[in-house]
Amino acid sequence: MSKAIRIHHYGGPGALCWEEIEVGEPGPGQIRIRHGAVGLNYIDVYHRTGLYPLPALPWILGMEGAGRVEAVGEGVTGFRIGDRVGYASLPAGAYAEARLIAADRVVALPDAIDDRTAAAIMLQGLTAQYLLRRTYPVQPGDTILLHAAAGGVGLIASQWARHLGATVIGTVGSDDKAELARAHGCQYVIVYTRENFVERVREFTDGRGVAVVYDSVGQATFMGSLDCLRPLGMMVSFGNASGPVPPFDPGLLAAKGSLFLTRPTLMTYTAQRADLVASAADLFEVVTRGAVNIEIRQTYPLAEAAQAHCDLEARRTTGSSVLLP
Repeated sequence: MSKAIRIHHYGGPGALCWEEIEVGEPGPGQIRIRHGAVGLNYIDVYHRTGLYPLPALPWILGMEGAGRVEAVGEGVTGFRIGDRVGYASLPAGAYAEARLIAADRVVALPDAIDDRTAAAIMLQGLTAQYLLRRTYPVQPGDTILLHAAAGGVGLIASQWARHLGATVIGTVGSDDKAELARAHGCQYVIVYTRENFVERVREFTDGRGVAVVYDSVGQATFMGSLDCLRPLGMMVSFGNASGPVPPFDPGLLAAKGSLFLTRPTLMTYTAQRADLVASAADLFEVVTRGAVNIEIRQTYPLAEAAQAHCDLEARRTTGSSVLLP
């Protein structure tokens, strides 16, 4: 038997239950992983509350983990028992001491990337990778706006964008988070709790606006983000921590300068194994070279995932957080 965090109904952090489960043997095309670390991400909150419904209940939360292969199913040729691997993938199931997962959703970890680092970057780092390298490929000289710049994706993306030659404007909720964002690549930081971020972006860009906005906040920032864009700029809405964006007239995009709008997901960008492997290699390269430094700023025992969710929703966390089985 093994232990895991499951939910039997949608709700608050109190819905998380630490329970014994039967993992079983891997089927064809599967491997069994013994986790060394598990990632904590805001999408876990969406799954817990039912905003993004799970396939069925009860279900184990978590999309990101790292550890060692301890069993291999029929037909799996790319991995052997003892290999170190990481993943960020649906279906959820990472909040567990061990789990089964399709082998084609997993990548081998280089020796320089330990389990905790892998669990901190597989989802957040791969998200930064597709945002900066594929959704809107950041070029030297671009000025970009990154909301939640002191969060897990934010600290990775701000460093990576700076490495690519961009000028990075970040928004944060406090002075402490502003210092953190500046230390990780943001040339300009806006404390949105006391500053109008649209006005400040216009000041920083001499009224021109930014090439792209990366917005994981959603409802509270969406309309203002559109006003920060230059003509033909791109609005990338990749999360909704403050709530879903309400419907709006797409003609507004024309009125504000023939803007582009996209709502991407990591699952689409890594649906093909070749894309997953290439994206992970790109991420591992910038991390191992030191162009992007990963700071795990919070760790929790996996059994205390409810406290981790409370801290995450209260915005008491910065950077990356991991759960330890």
